[in-house]
Amino acid sequence: MAAAGAVAVSGGSPQQSAQAFAFALSNLLGLVCDPVAGLVEIPCVSRNVVGAANALSAADMALAGLVSKIPADEVILAMKDIGQRMPRELRETGLGGLAATTTGNNIKVKIFGKDIQ
Repeated sequence: MAAAGAVAVSGGSPQQSAQAFAFALSNLLGLVCDPVAGLVEIPCVSRNVVGAANALSAADMALAGLVSKIPADEVILAMKDIGQRMPRELRETGLGGLAATTTGNNIKVKIFGKDIQ
């Protein structure tokens, strides 16, 4: 959405906004959401920075006239399908990915004083 917004404020067309959206989201499909200790600070804050850079790059591509090979509506459907197929532990539960590492679990214990599920 940030990519589409960047195109809009740059004077691009709705079609270019859709292209930017498709580029940006396509680059992030399948991203594991694994908040350490159930909080968004790790790794979400830094991922948002990467997402912002991705969005601006996608906006530049769309404004330059590049066209995503997969249309925005199909990217959305693919994202839904990927999300439904991902194991529960990788869908913002804090049970998998970085949250399940030794350090991730140690951070959780440090914050909450015990290992919680």
